[in-house]
Amino acid sequence: GSGGKDNRVKVGIIMAVVIVVFFAAVYIVLNRPWGSSPQAAATYPVSVDGVVVTAGQPAAPVAIDVYEDFLCPYCERFETRNADALTAALNAGKAKVNYHALNILDARTSPPGYSTLAANAALCAVPAGIWPAFHARLFAEQPAEGSAGLTAAQLSAIGTSLGAGPAFTQCVESNGNAAAITAATAAASANPGLQTDGQFGTPTIAVGGQKIDVSDSDWLQTVLAAG
Repeated sequence: GSGGKDNRVKVGIIMAVVIVVFFAAVYIVLNRPWGSSPQAAATYPVSVDGVVVTAGQPAAPVAIDVYEDFLCPYCERFETRNADALTAALNAGKAKVNYHALNILDARTSPPGYSTLAANAALCAVPAGIWPAFHARLFAEQPAEGSAGLTAAQLSAIGTSLGAGPAFTQCVESNGNAAAITAATAAASANPGLQTDGQFGTPTIAVGGQKIDVSDSDWLQTVLAAG
């Protein structure tokens, strides 16, 4: 009867939709950059004090200090491996992270100075309301050591694409935090609690002023449990 025909039509439509959804999912997976994962959305607050950016609730029970240089390949690897877990902890109010962007690799670009320029731009991103996304982009588009680095215009363009206004561009181009970033780098480098065998490098992760070993993949869970 006609009822059977209607059911066959409905089944055919459902099958067609299932096939379309399946191939759409395959397309998305195949066209995603290798090694990437969808970034968790940042819902935590961000503030800046001098040249230190604090991500997360100010009253969070655990404070983690991250010392990084935006030209440093190992910093990029740390960001890639830990970004989602840190974002989840920050969103949940379990921790806050004090980000110290340093310029220890300033001499590794031609012309020199990219580390300072990028660190300054990251500070500019806080009042612009784009810090989490901009911080991630600085590592996603990290220039190679020995290259020219990104220019102030290129850094400004990234911020503009994320929704920053003209004040962000002015802040990036003025590079007004350069001297304070250099002073913070010198202070971190001379801090015995942040050294290994008398040497300081990036990334350095510290809790309570003491460097911790992040080669252990469970380091964050350990830190959160201790808090």
